[in-house]
Amino acid sequence: MFKTVVNLTKQAVISEIENVLDTYPYHPYQQAFAIPDLRSELVAYVLSRIPCVYGAINTECKSLLNHNPHNYLEQQIQLQNIIHQGIYFLLQEKSEWITHHLPESMQCGLEPSHWFG
Repeated sequence: MFKTVVNLTKQAVISEIENVLDTYPYHPYQQAFAIPDLRSELVAYVLSRIPCVYGAINTECKSLLNHNPHNYLEQQIQLQNIIHQGIYFLLQEKSEWITHHLPESMQCGLEPSHWFG
């Protein structure tokens, strides 16, 4: 039976980023972090600020071994705070880049209609 070492922290960070971003408005937050490059930067931002946890999994049954998190709620709150900080930091740091990569949001009623020619 073979075991594989897995970075549990990265998977937890990616999952928690999804959860946190779901609490933000679509534009510009979710839309901006749907860009793979910016999402990767957010993951890197968070991972560089927390300790990594590795675990071994059984490659035959894919069950997690030796994964015994302590103080889970405290760690989750800390992780969420770092994600929020990363979101705000990257939006400020990359604001010009983001505006060039996001489609213009349409504001109904402010543009003339082309419906009737």
